[in-house]
This record gives sequence, C-alpha cells and structure tokens, in this order.
Amino acid sequence: MQSPFLRIGTRGSALALAQAHEVRTLLARAHDVPETAIDVEIIKTSGDMIQDRPLSEAGGKGLFTKEIEEALISGRIDLAVHSSKDMPTVLPDGLGLTAFLAREDVRDAFIGHAVKNLVDLPQGAVVGSASLRRQAQIRRERPDLSTVLFRGNVPTRLDKVRRGEVAGTLLALAGLKRLGLAAEATEIIGTERFLPAVGQGAIAIETRLDDTRTRQLIAPLNDAATEIALRAERAFLRVLDGSCRTPIAGLALVRDGRLGFDGEILRPDGSESFKASRTGSIAEAETLGRDAGEELKARAPAGFFESR
Repeated sequence: MQSPFLRIGTRGSALALAQAHEVRTLLARAHDVPETAIDVEIIKTSGDMIQDRPLSEAGGKGLFTKEIEEALISGRIDLAVHSSKDMPTVLPDGLGLTAFLAREDVRDAFIGHAVKNLVDLPQGAVVGSASLRRQAQIRRERPDLSTVLFRGNVPTRLDKVRRGEVAGTLLALAGLKRLGLAAEATEIIGTERFLPAVGQGAIAIETRLDDTRTRQLIAPLNDAATEIALRAERAFLRVLDGSCRTPIAGLALVRDGRLGFDGEILRPDGSESFKASRTGSIAEAETLGRDAGEELKARAPAGFFESR
C-alpha cells in the first residue's frame, strides 16, 4: 500500500475538519496530487472532552493541542492544522507554527434568538459564551446582562440559541463563514467595539522544526501578511500570558509595509479595561506587540491579573 503524500492531524469538530480540508485542498493543488493522497487524521483532545467548566480553570489553551502535538512529535502525523487563537504562546520543544493561511474576517458575530442586536437585548437577558474575552466585553457594554458558560461546537451552540436556552451568543465570523453559516449572524460587531482574540480568523499549520520536507511542502500556503500580524499578536500575548483567567484581546493589521497593533486587557466583569496601540515597520512586528504588552502590564492596577 502506498504511503500518503502527507498526514494532517486535526480535532474532530465540524470547524476543525473544515479547516483541515481547506489545507488539504490547497496542498493538493500546490503540488498537483489528488486530495485522497493526503490523509486527515482526527485526534480527540482534552479540550474536546471537558464541557462542564471554562478551559481556563482546567488548564488553558494547551488542552486543544496536547494530543495533536504528541502525534506530531511521535511522527504519526506530518502537520497539524489549528485555529491560531487556540495556540499557546509556548510550544513543545522541536515544534513550531511554520505557516499561516490568509486570514479570514476577524470580527465577532452576534447570533440572537428573538432580538437581533446585542444592544437591544432586554434588561437582564442571558448571553452564552465560552470566551472570557467576549464575556468581559459584553459586560462592559451591557453591565445588566448575564453571561453563562457556553461550550460545544458551533452547530451545538446555534441549536441552543434557536431553542431559546439563551437570548444569544457570540461566535467568530470566520468560523461561521468556513462552515457556510454566515447567514446565522444577526449582527456583525466591529473591532472598535469588540477587539478580537489574538489569532482570531487565522488558520495555523504546526510542524516539526527539523522536518524539512513538510516545511517545504507547506511553504506555498503561507500568507506573509498573516504571519507578520500573528508575530505581533503572539508576542503581545506572550508578555501577558501569566494568567489565562485575564481576558486579553489583540489585533495587528499590515498595510503597505507598515503594521498597526491594538491590544487590550479587561477585568472579567468588564468594569475596567486598558488598551495600548503601536505602529511601525513590519520588521518590528514582534517588538511592537511585546512593547504593547509591557505597557499594559505596567498600567494594570495591583491584583488586576488575579481578578476573577
């Protein structure tokens, strides 16, 4: 039996599979091989199995990557496809994010049940979200609203909204688009209102750093502007990542060889937030992100990063 051209590892959610298949299609096209020559292996992660509490209480972002990275290290797969916003800032020795697909829309989308816009929800309405960032931003805008933990894949969350279990939820517009579900969004929220999570909308490819063949094969898929933006965003997050219980947002945009970055930290109840911005050349991407993180770390009041 012929060995596969490449072996992709991914989580098994509908969105994760859509992203893995997008990568497979692009790889097949780039190297003129049939898609069937590229295997997609579903790997169940700890994050998929924990549904009863926020991941920040169970171990953080690494819960969505641990088992996939173990398969990568062991050589069971050649590359892993991830949502960039799920990636910890420190990766296992020998692994790296070596390509990023062109970024999708970075904005959040509100999906309402009876009311279509977040600001129009009735007093005390309940909004579901698994994201500490979104919960904090919701409460900043509408302190009267209640937020509840909302785990599960995208179709499951949409079903809960349709059944009226909550008044609405927020999801990444990029994910809805990749699943062909953009029409479910009842309001698109601009980044000036809700700055997105670091890496939102970007698909990352992780490989072994010493696997020259795989790195060369995925190189045509890499989008330079997305890679530069993610360098700034992940450098920002790395400075602040001491507490995964602190809501953090960050977005870098590349235009005409220049990079603009906005970063934000919030208290979980939305009562206080701090924002920092930087602009500079694309060569300074990591420095700009890191500087913004250091500024917010210095400006945050005592105890800010321990708040609950």
